Amino acid sequence: MFKQIGPFDALISTSGKGPFAPISQMTGEVFKSGLLDKLLGQVNLVLIGQHYINKGGSFTLTSGILADHPFAAGAALSAINGGLNSFVLAAAPELENGVRINAVSPNVVEDSPAYFDSFPGEIPVTMEKVVKTYEKSVLGIVTGQVIKVY
Repeated sequence: MFKQIGPFDALISTSGKGPFAPISQMTGEVFKSGLLDKLLGQVNLVLIGQHYINKGGSFTLTSGILADHPFAAGAALSAINGGLNSFVLAAAPELENGVRINAVSPNVVEDSPAYFDSFPGEIPVTMEKVVKTYEKSVLGIVTGQVIKVY
């Protein structure tokens, strides 16, 4: 992908999935599938993309509420989201040429009612608020931050 697009100013990743499964039904392979998809997929965008991004560019990854507020059957996604958050904190000081990196960590979004039952007691956030948070990450000056949308 990076060879085709060449140098770029900003990358936002909202990709990746992880398993929702109770611990009693979780296997190493199921857990690993989420690590490879959501965690390593986004990390690789930075590891490879750092060689293509323009000076002063920006990476924005997406984690989620489960890193801070775990729910039933969400242990794998809690670990994956927490891993993404930790990667951002650790990678930020090492990126060169003024390149910034942040993670957006949204609560369940009101446009996704199919997920509401998985997040009991949470008040869904508006998509407008989520979009504005991505804008803050890309257009602002912060780096190494987990920007929470609650």
